[in-house]
Amino acid sequence: MSEADDRHRPVSRSDIQANLDQIQAKLREMRGDVEEKAEAAMPTIAYLAVGAAVAVVVVVFIIGRSRGRRKSTVVEIRRR
Repeated sequence: MSEADDRHRPVSRSDIQANLDQIQAKLREMRGDVEEKAEAAMPTIAYLAVGAAVAVVVVVFIIGRSRGRRKSTVVEIRRR
C-alpha cells in the first residue's frame, strides 16, 4: 500500500489503541522527568521560602520600630 492509500483507509480500533498506549507511555515518561526535577529543586525552594519569610519579618519589625519611635508619646514627670 502507498501513503495515499494509507490515508484513506478506515481507522481500526487497534490503531487507536496503539496510539493511545503510545501517548500514555510518553506522558508517563514526561511526568517522571518532571517529578525528578521537582524533587531535586525542593530543598532550594524551601531555603528560599524560609529566607524570604525571615526577611519579611525583619523588614516589618524595623518599619514598626521606626514608626513607633515617631508616634510615641513623651511623658514628662516633674517632682516638687
